[in-house]
Amino acid sequence: MPAMNREEKARKIQSILDELYPRPPIPLDHEDPYTLLIAVLLSAQCTDVRVNQTTPFLFARAKTPQQMVKLSTEEIREIIKPCGLSPAKAKAIAGLSRILLDKHAGRVPQTFEELEALPGVGHKTASVVMIHAFKKPAFPVDTHIHRLAARWALSDGSNVERTERDLKALFPERDWERLHLQMIYFGRQQCPALRHDLSGCVICSWAAPKVRHAREKSAGSGKDVRPPARKPRAR
Repeated sequence: MPAMNREEKARKIQSILDELYPRPPIPLDHEDPYTLLIAVLLSAQCTDVRVNQTTPFLFARAKTPQQMVKLSTEEIREIIKPCGLSPAKAKAIAGLSRILLDKHAGRVPQTFEELEALPGVGHKTASVVMIHAFKKPAFPVDTHIHRLAARWALSDGSNVERTERDLKALFPERDWERLHLQMIYFGRQQCPALRHDLSGCVICSWAAPKVRHAREKSAGSGKDVRPPARKPRAR
């Protein structure tokens, strides 16, 4: 049986994910673009479960920029402590809320440029807000998606920017919103980084190259498994 090219592999992966997760929910609880933005910001180096346990307390005090700027940074920090990195996150929440009022009439902007100019908002956070809050084309790449794309040889794993470009090229734009959530859930629930039996996985068993199977078995992890560096040619 001839080997699949990337496009054929992508179609088969998407078909399996559609069966497993036909309607994947957004894992962060929110009510509108602003509360989604805050929740995604809080999720940096924190689980979605912990964020969802914390945001009700924060949003009970302030769930709009107008309400948030009335809280001191220290008050915000005390509420969001369970999410970790609370000093930096509290400063970012206070700062971006003020900017939304001063520059955007209290509304979350709908362009990557404006979103990424806000304190604490990087490209991934902006992508999540763009695709889920505004239904604008984006393919947010988190650690799970980056790892799976490399494991399945859909991208080379060199960096998240490359992974995002490769996945956008492989999958239809109309499916990006659903697909990125499907990959997150699959990575969390069925395809972990550590001690994963690729041969028994519904996708890895055929999508991961043989050399990937061997390297992960040897390393015991799917994290940062790269092909060996090529030796320089003699001149």
